[in-house]
Amino acid sequence: MVIELNDVAIRYIVGDFRDIGFKDYVVQKIKRQYTVKEFWAVDGVSLRLERGDFLGIIGGNGAGKSTLLKAVSGIMRPTRGTLSVSGNIAALLELGSGFDAEMTVRENTFLRGALLGYTREFMNKMYDEIIAFAELEEFQNRPFRQLSSGMKSRLAFSIACLVNPEILILDEVLSVGDGAFRKKSEAKMLEIIRNGTTTLFVTHSLQQIRKLCNKVLWLERGKQRAFGAAEEVCGMYEEYLDRK
Repeated sequence: MVIELNDVAIRYIVGDFRDIGFKDYVVQKIKRQYTVKEFWAVDGVSLRLERGDFLGIIGGNGAGKSTLLKAVSGIMRPTRGTLSVSGNIAALLELGSGFDAEMTVRENTFLRGALLGYTREFMNKMYDEIIAFAELEEFQNRPFRQLSSGMKSRLAFSIACLVNPEILILDEVLSVGDGAFRKKSEAKMLEIIRNGTTTLFVTHSLQQIRKLCNKVLWLERGKQRAFGAAEEVCGMYEEYLDRK
C-alpha cells in the first residue's frame, strides 16, 4: 500500500482564547462562562491506495476534503486513527501558496522545488520544461506579484506535476487557466496515471472524476459516505444530489 488510512479523524477546537482574545478569555474564566466547542472536520475515514491509483474526492463545501488532503500531505496530524504514507509527495493545495511575491518567477520555481525536497541539479534539469509547460517563457524575470492569478496557478501546477513525485495531491487545480491549458492539464494527468503516480484529486467536476479516476471517496460533513470504484460512487453521489 502506498497510502493507508484507518478510522482517521481530525478535530478543530472552536472558541478558544485565540479566537476571543486573552482579555475576554480571562473574564470568561473568572465568571465560569468559558467554553470551547469541538468541530470534527474529518470523522472516520478508512481507505487503501496502491501505486498508480487515482483517487477522486467528492462532496459538498465543508465536507472535509481539503482537510483530509492536508493530513495525507503531512501538514496536519490526525486526532484519531492511523495514517501511513509511503513515497515522496508533491502537494498543490492552495494555488499561489509557497511563493514569494517579490522574487522572480525563476527564483520562485527553484524555491518551490527546494520546498518539495528536490536538488538544485534536478531543478536545473527540469526548469525549462516547467516554464514551457506553464507558458511563462517571457515572464521568467518578472516579480511573482506581477503575474495574473491564472499565470500563478499554471506555474504551481507545472512544478507539482513535472517533478515526477510518487504521490501527487491536487486540490481543485484542473480548473485553472484557459480552456487550452485545462486540456493540457488533463493530458498531463493521464500521463501521470500511465507512469504509476498515486494521485489524490479534489474536484466538484464529476466529468473530470469519471475521466481520470479509478477510485472515488465521497465525504459528507466529514464522514465517509462511500469509497470504491469511480463509476459506482459517482452514480450514488448523483442520485443523492437529485434527491436534495
